[in-house]
This record gives sequence, C-alpha cells and structure tokens, in this order.
Amino acid sequence: MALRLGLPILAAWLVGAFVAGLSTTAWIRITSLVVPALLTALAIGLVGWSLLQSRKAKRVAGLVGDAQSAEDRKAAMERLDQDFKKTDPAAIFAKAQLQLQEDPRAALSTLERIDLNKVMANIADEARAQRAMIHLLLGQVAQAKTLVDGIELKRHEEPSSRALMVAVMSEAWARAGQPKRAQETLALYDPDDAAYEQVRPQLWRSKAYAAAHGNDIKAMRRSLRRLLDIDARLLAGFLGKRTHPLLLKEAKKMLEQSGAVPKKMVIQRR
Repeated sequence: MALRLGLPILAAWLVGAFVAGLSTTAWIRITSLVVPALLTALAIGLVGWSLLQSRKAKRVAGLVGDAQSAEDRKAAMERLDQDFKKTDPAAIFAKAQLQLQEDPRAALSTLERIDLNKVMANIADEARAQRAMIHLLLGQVAQAKTLVDGIELKRHEEPSSRALMVAVMSEAWARAGQPKRAQETLALYDPDDAAYEQVRPQLWRSKAYAAAHGNDIKAMRRSLRRLLDIDARLLAGFLGKRTHPLLLKEAKKMLEQSGAVPKKMVIQRR
C-alpha cells in the first residue's frame, strides 16, 4: 500500500512543486499544490479505512476461529449480531460460515442479506460464490449457475480466493451441462500448487465433477483418489441422490475399499 499510494502521491507533489515554481499565475500555482494535497488527504482516508477493515476482519476471524462446539458457534453468532451492523458483509460472511456447519439453508438465507447491487464488486463476487457453493451442496444447480455467471475473476488477485471461486464456478458449469468450459478453466489451476493449499479439496472436487460430466473416467478417478488421500470423508459428499451416477458409484466403491470409513456409513448415505 505504501508503494502503490506513496509513489504516485510523491510524483504528484514533485510535478505540482515544479509547476508552481515556474508559473507566474497565482491560480495555477494554487491549483498545482491543491491537487496533490487532495490526493494526499484521500490516501490518508483510504489507509485509515483499510486499517479499520483489517481490525474488523481480525476480530471477526477470532470469533469464528474460537467457535469449536455448537455452544461456541451460538455464542459467536450472538456476538456478531450484537457488535456489528446487520448489513456488515464481514459479519454476514462469518455468521453464514458458522451456520453452514449445521444448517446450510440458514447460511444461505444469511448470505442473501448482502445486496449485490450496493456492496463493492469484489464483495458481491464473494457473496455470489458462497451462495453458489451452498446451492451446489443442496443440489440446486440452476441457482448456482446463475450466480457464478455474474462473477468477474479479474477483480480478484489473491490466489487462494480466486482459486476457490474458480472451483465453485467450474463445478456449477460442469453440472449445468458445460463440462468442457469447466475443464478448460480448471486446467489453469494446479491443485498441488502451494498457493492453493487451502482450497485444494475444492479444486479436486470440481475437477471430479468436470471429468464425470465430460465422460473422462480416468481423470474422474484420479480426482477422487486425490480427495481420498486428503480425507476419506470428502468422498461422502458424492453420495447424494443428485450426484452424477459415475461419481456416486466410484466414490462409494473407493470408500468401501479404503476401510477409512465404516461400510455402514456408506450404506446409510446411499
């Protein structure tokens, strides 16, 4: 931030001082100094706002991170409701994350409180991605597809956040009948890249869906095996009724063969 804001402002002051020194007209001298002064004031305001947002994000993250049990999550949500505005995106995202563990529909309802037309574009994209992810978990592919089509990846530079959006978007495309589009997009992101460590399961999950809907059995099995290596429980997400038949069959087979998950659990989720 110091470089991105400081260097242009320094350049503005140098140019302004140079113009003021050469000009013989009073209004030109005043304007040449007022412009960099206004830019400096705006930069100070931006820095202050960024620091406030950073502190808020740390505070919200602390509430979510400390919520390990159902009672902790309930207490954290009460704190979020008390300490933050109902329209605060950071608090809404945090509350939805807590709700998602027990009630995805409640989490979806919470995220829908974010007005996509009134918040910053990058925040609106995050809300679209989170809502689409929940729709996919609920088997509501059409709703997810509508949301992800409104996301602009060029607005997001942070690798992990961008990759998560790609995973959600690609899964929605694949399940909505556009597996080729999903596969071509996912090909640009290597799940084994260290930059994507936090979202690696989501990328492999999306690749599994894209491969299944694209009838690439070999790639589908490879993706499922990678998920199995990370955590066998990740394959349980493919045992729902609305999963692609190839994914359902292969995930069930791998779970039974791995021994990592009791066979009884596999049968119950059939």
